[in-house]
Amino acid sequence: MKESPGPRIGILVVAYNAESTLEKTLDRIPKGFRSRVAEIIILDDASSDETFTAGCRWSQLEGMPPTVVMRHTKNLGYGGNQKAGYALAAERGLDIVVLLHGDGQYAPEQLPEMVAPIERGECEAVFGSRMMQSGSALGGGMPFYKWLGNRILTRFENASLGSQLTEFHSGYRAYSVAALRRLPIERNTDAFDFDTQIIVQLLDAGMRIKEIAVPTYYGDEICYVNGLRYAKDVVKDILEYRLALKGFGTCPWIPKPVEYAFKEGDGSSHSAILKIMRTLPPGRVLDVGCSGGRFAERLEALGFTVTGLDFVEVPGVRERCSRFLLADLEEGLPPEAGDGYDYVVAGDVIEHLSRPEQVLRELRDVLRPGGRMLMSVPNFGHWYSRLRVALGLFGYDRRGILDETHLRFFTRGSLRRTVRAAGFDQLELTSTGAPFWAVLGTGVTAKALAGVSRLLTRVRPTLFGYQYVAVLTPHAAQTIIAGEHVDVQDILSRQYVPADLAGRVGAGT
Repeated sequence: MKESPGPRIGILVVAYNAESTLEKTLDRIPKGFRSRVAEIIILDDASSDETFTAGCRWSQLEGMPPTVVMRHTKNLGYGGNQKAGYALAAERGLDIVVLLHGDGQYAPEQLPEMVAPIERGECEAVFGSRMMQSGSALGGGMPFYKWLGNRILTRFENASLGSQLTEFHSGYRAYSVAALRRLPIERNTDAFDFDTQIIVQLLDAGMRIKEIAVPTYYGDEICYVNGLRYAKDVVKDILEYRLALKGFGTCPWIPKPVEYAFKEGDGSSHSAILKIMRTLPPGRVLDVGCSGGRFAERLEALGFTVTGLDFVEVPGVRERCSRFLLADLEEGLPPEAGDGYDYVVAGDVIEHLSRPEQVLRELRDVLRPGGRMLMSVPNFGHWYSRLRVALGLFGYDRRGILDETHLRFFTRGSLRRTVRAAGFDQLELTSTGAPFWAVLGTGVTAKALAGVSRLLTRVRPTLFGYQYVAVLTPHAAQTIIAGEHVDVQDILSRQYVPADLAGRVGAGT
């Protein structure tokens, strides 16, 4: 059959023990639409009946679209079957793929309407909703308990995600294959809540979803969904996502942002370092782990000249700092970084390194004599991580003290030993309170808790301090002015003035 010009449309038919319904369902594909279908993919998920044979028999009928029939030797689950199908759709060069159930529960007659919004570029996904038309679902035979559960879960999901879908639990869907490639669906569950996770991924990525009304049909097909387990899994998925946005848990099926967020909140490590920098004369700064350059941008506005360094280049970073270097600190500080810096800033950096002591030594060596290093490190002795360990609930989060990318953990004592071994003297070490603003926003409750946290942090920083912010300077043994070793206390007793402002004798040598 000759294909019409336009996007390559595919139909993914997921089938399990659908021998009695599969061919009838496929026969209902509109004849006028068949010429537009580039390929039908029928995936039999290790059925115990003759579903595979039925699919093969239908594919051999005259005038049918090109059809691939596959049978899994092991049951992959509802979600696993979809993953296999979408991967195959991408591999075979399809542009749009429609999910159709082999039991006939969703109307193939509406396939043209399902793909039309994607063809017009209005959205990346189309869902067939049984709830758009009042009374349609119950009139079509949906049991009342399923209708009620659908409505309750959909309302909960909309409230949690800020969406306005009429139904989250329809299995009739069309997707742009290009959009699916951008989503980490391979990390999704293999169970029935796969459909919920893919909605969350679409919304999280800012993709557009359009709904169209579809009829409801409940026949004699066997339902393999455990309703209570499904509801529990859906709620778990939504809560896991909401917690992930706040930094708790890892939620592997939602991608982490490439850019490390600048911490704006009162008492955060970034704001604490920025507050210190405001008291210092402008000079040359090496911002290690600069991410998108948001912190560097603020320093530049204060008159500092910033060289940013990171192992990924976030778009826009070169516009926010005077110079940007792309380098992986695991391989050491790059020679092009140069030296003679008045300040080195390492905000939430060394805990991500396997050899922080070595990197700290290299950073020490690029400071000019008397220069200062400002750094922040999470406190593993904080009550949150202590409690997790004590309760046997140790695990990683997307950010914070237990960030999944942290390779080293520090307490106040181990931090002091580390910086001392790297050749630094400690000028100042302060603690920040817990970032309730990141979890609760900027409301009255968050402000009240933040006030209590700051008070407790002053009383016992090793238990209530969320992060340590340190101001360091190289040991006297590493401080050389005009070729002479100078006692560090002598330097610190004098007013600190950057080399490019004061023409300091021997600076940068």
